[in-house]
Amino acid sequence: MSDFFFLIPISVVLGAAGLVIFLWTLRDGQYDDLDGAAERILYDDDVPERDRPDPDKP
Repeated sequence: MSDFFFLIPISVVLGAAGLVIFLWTLRDGQYDDLDGAAERILYDDDVPERDRPDPDKP
């Protein structure tokens, strides 16, 4: 039983590190626009290569 007492501080440190990382991402704005990335793929404004004008042709 006494062999497992080192696991308590390790779990507290890992939990605190996870909380700090989560709060850091919250403050950094990682979760501000969750729908934007999902919708951005649907509205792609790129022109396909075959439809682009050739700059070498007059």
